[in-house]
Parts: sequence; C-alpha cells; structure tokens
Amino acid sequence: MNNVLSRLGNIPVTTPMLESLYPHLKGGNQKVRLLERDGEIIRLKRGLYVCNPEITGKALSTELIANHLYAPSYVSLSSALRYYGLIPEAVYTTQSMTLKHSRDFDTPIGRFEYIYMPRETFSIGLSSIKQDGYAFVIATPEKALCDLIANSPNVNLRYLKDAEIYLAEDIRMEIEDFKQMNTSIFEKYIEIGKKAESIKTLLRLMKK
Repeated sequence: MNNVLSRLGNIPVTTPMLESLYPHLKGGNQKVRLLERDGEIIRLKRGLYVCNPEITGKALSTELIANHLYAPSYVSLSSALRYYGLIPEAVYTTQSMTLKHSRDFDTPIGRFEYIYMPRETFSIGLSSIKQDGYAFVIATPEKALCDLIANSPNVNLRYLKDAEIYLAEDIRMEIEDFKQMNTSIFEKYIEIGKKAESIKTLLRLMKK
C-alpha cells in the first residue's frame, strides 16, 4: 500500500486520483477516509490531499501546495521575497495572488492567503521553478515587490527617501540586491498595476 502512495511524491492529489490507485476496491472513497485516519495522507481541503512525506520520502513544498490549493494563483508578496532570500524575516503564511476572490485556508501544513488581482496584471513577471520532479509558479522578485507595495494600504512612496526607508527598514531588503532587479517588470507594472506612483519612485531609486 505504501509503495502505491509513494508514486505520488509531494504533488497534491484529488479524491478521484487517490481512488484510482485502488481499482480493486469497491469502496474507494472509504479507502481515502482510512488513509486520512491513519495519517498516510493529509487533507488540505475537501477533495484535495498530499501524501505524508514519511511515506513518499519527499519533503512537502508550500509553494507547490499553494498553486494547487486555490488556482489560478502564484506565490508572491513576502513569501516570494523570502523564498529568494531577499528579506531576512521568516514568513509563516504562504501568500499568493489569484484571479479568484480573496480567500484564506488553514491547513495542517500551514496557513495560505490569496489576494485577488486583476487579469491584466496577473501574468506580468511570473516564473516557473522546477525542482525534484515538480514545478510551481512564483512571482519574480520584481513582481513580488510590486505586489507587496500595491497591496500594503499604508505604503505610499512619494519620495526617494520614502523608498529607501521602505526597503532598508520596513522590509529590510539590501539596496544592492534591489538595484540588480529587472527594470522592465517595474515598467510594465506601472502601466497597468496599482500604486503606479510608488512603483515609479522605486524605479527612480533604482536608476539613481
């Protein structure tokens, strides 16, 4: 039984997918409930599970789970900046942007937050990270920073000094790392995204 589950790795799976692993059983749904009861699978939400890493030998990926838990979505904001090592603080909630309504999920793996984003800005600056047999979609560092500013109500970067303080003190990002970012993503975001004036100030600081 464990060998059957180990094929799934760390990719989230639906109830029908789990049931298909046991075609010889009539009560497939009952089997899924037993697997959950015995701790062999972990329920993320109704109808969506991940296998216990003790069985698969593969560590769970919160980024991969986030993509599957509420789609379409991509990991962004502080979660993405922390993934890239651009901010020092640990982020205990996996934050994503979505085309759907904003929503939160509390799971045994952790908390997942989703913020609505208009379709026209959704596809700017996305990256597909491939590793160890799976892939997930995450914002580039530039897009994650734009998303963070655009969705922080109290952030208004009118002057270069405002931007410097925000980067160095509020999110504690190294200015050297910031100045190596791709200006084209900021320029695209300015055209159609929120907080255009604040992003323009960031761009001026980058080119300073």
